Amino acid sequence: MFEFINKEILVEQLEKVQKWFIVELPVIIVLLIAVVIAIKLTKVTIKRLKKTLISRADRNKYVDTLEAEKRINTLTGILYGSIKVVLIAIVIMIILQKVGVNIGPILASAGIIGLAVGFGAQELVRDVISGFFILLENQIRTGDVGIINGTGGLVEKIELRTITLRDFAGVVHVFQNGKINTLSNMTKEWSAMVFDIGVAYKEDVDKVMDIMRDTGKELQEDAELGGKIIEPIEILGLDKFADSALVIKARLKTKPIAQWEIGREYRRRLKVAFDKHNIEIPFPHTTVYWGEEINPLSLNINQK
Repeated sequence: MFEFINKEILVEQLEKVQKWFIVELPVIIVLLIAVVIAIKLTKVTIKRLKKTLISRADRNKYVDTLEAEKRINTLTGILYGSIKVVLIAIVIMIILQKVGVNIGPILASAGIIGLAVGFGAQELVRDVISGFFILLENQIRTGDVGIINGTGGLVEKIELRTITLRDFAGVVHVFQNGKINTLSNMTKEWSAMVFDIGVAYKEDVDKVMDIMRDTGKELQEDAELGGKIIEPIEILGLDKFADSALVIKARLKTKPIAQWEIGREYRRRLKVAFDKHNIEIPFPHTTVYWGEEINPLSLNINQK
């Protein structure tokens, strides 16, 4: 009799398993395929949305296209990541329900666990809140060059918890948003290159400033680089009397991220102009005094 009951139970369990494979498993497979397709469609849709927003910003003459593109890239990246997480979470819940797991207690306990984790994960909460305000206040965007806690680099990724920088040497730095003490954006709306040009004390300062101004004007008229310069060069004047040079300060305002390219080209052209006009660029040197009087050194050459 017991063998009959065990066989009956076994047959019943096998029928349930068979029914599950016939009814539930195809649903799970369809759900997995659907979520993959949904994620890809979301990615494509967000890309199209990004292109539409960028084209609208490009048509608006009052909006800087580059600045708008950085902002759009940052926000669409956050939007795509959030939608992806929500879709995956929903599918996991449905699959758990299909395999016979009661998700009611899980959802009920999630609030309690979340509260407990919240007290233990205050640093995580702080990072997320800080990241939210960084995005809200538009402090820095993907594609900007920034300095975070003294480390500079190109912003590759902005998330609610972290910001990722890559420096000039290719090293990737990841900063928790809640631990960012100082944040400097070097490429927001416009950039500038500041020059401290040193010339010899014997040079005519006004002549040197005219050469600097002419060199800046020539660079601004360049067909390739001129479009990256926003305003004519500012010659601020004689800034200081250094140990071996008169230092003249100047500034060139450029489009974001173009300041280094423009700065290198301006220095190259200025060196050529100084050589053409015989303007001396001094360098530190040392004079040796022998005794109280300044006399030239005597050299005796013995020939054998």
